[in-house]
Amino acid sequence: MPVTVPLLTPDQIAQLPEAARSVVDYRKSGLSLNHIQGCPLDCAYCIRHTYGVWEMTQPRALMPDDEAVRQLVAHPYFQAHHTPVQVFNRATDPFLPRVKEHLFTVLEDLDSRGLTNHVLVITRYRVDPEDCDRLNRLTNIRVTILVTYSGISDKRIEPVNSEIAERSLKTLYAHADRYRVILYWRPLVPGLNDTPEHMAKAVELSHHAHGTVFTGLFYRDEIADYYKANNLPEPYEGTARRKIVPETLERRVLEAFADGGGPLFRKTSCSVSFAHEVPDYNGHYGIRELCDICPAKQLALCAKHHDKPTHDAVRDLARRLPGREDVEIVEITERAAIVAGLDEQPRYFLQHGLGFQFHDQRHPHKPRLHGRADTGWPTDQDAADQTTSKEPV
Repeated sequence: MPVTVPLLTPDQIAQLPEAARSVVDYRKSGLSLNHIQGCPLDCAYCIRHTYGVWEMTQPRALMPDDEAVRQLVAHPYFQAHHTPVQVFNRATDPFLPRVKEHLFTVLEDLDSRGLTNHVLVITRYRVDPEDCDRLNRLTNIRVTILVTYSGISDKRIEPVNSEIAERSLKTLYAHADRYRVILYWRPLVPGLNDTPEHMAKAVELSHHAHGTVFTGLFYRDEIADYYKANNLPEPYEGTARRKIVPETLERRVLEAFADGGGPLFRKTSCSVSFAHEVPDYNGHYGIRELCDICPAKQLALCAKHHDKPTHDAVRDLARRLPGREDVEIVEITERAAIVAGLDEQPRYFLQHGLGFQFHDQRHPHKPRLHGRADTGWPTDQDAADQTTSKEPV
């Protein structure tokens, strides 16, 4: 009998924060299913802080797996064979011993429906050859396992040993047949895990994956509060809405991988799409500076399928958004569609539906930053000041 997690009572669920009670929500890399919540790994920077469930250190179920899958495929944002899906990426690790059976039950349910959607599973925990065999038996859904590896050795920040993720990555890659494996190198933080030795290790591990994604830290207010309350070394002076990857750190990563690293990507969807030999489902090709590190074969594939949508096409798809039929289109360029009055979830629905970037007018994407926070990136005025200061007197 598989070991599974306890089911919360309706009263216990009612006491959870509103954000945690929502088991299906849309994130940039896919429609996310999270009916299991709670994690004992206790990484200090965990996104659980922002959902108000940091204190849930033991996994619990909000509903049975079959009901969760029914809610997922019946969700207004779900499109069969099209919408990328993520399973347990918000509040637990899907390969924890008590969670793993729920993960496979969900994957096998989706697969039995004949769906061919991308399904992304993110873990830093132990994956065994038997798990790989079970993943290989899935015949329809396109599964990608993203193995989070940081190399962080400060146990106050990351109690779980990165060697576990390293072994899982190698096991998954060695047994991969029907699924694909990504080295999810994150979170990169200056002064914490960015030494030359860290860089060399990531380059080595990149040869045990179908692709590598590097990304920085989500340093939100709730996470900063936790760092301060526990006297942890604060990585940045301020918080940010987007992930932080300073310019000098990105440059060092690119230099390290230029000398023998595997395929490297800035965006999750780019790596997943490359691994499955399909065009990027987030339509990043329009943001051309993102593509300067992509393999030529993938670049050609994305270029072939890059199609700027018309205003009518956007409005037609938007009519499927409850209460959002009157989406305001500011402009559509070769890079992205700029819209007003839409928050993240309906924008991601449009983005995945049309394979094209959709940006919020309130939060413009700045050149060179690749959709990240501007922390650690000099402004044009900073650059001008630095040039002036170097001029001889």
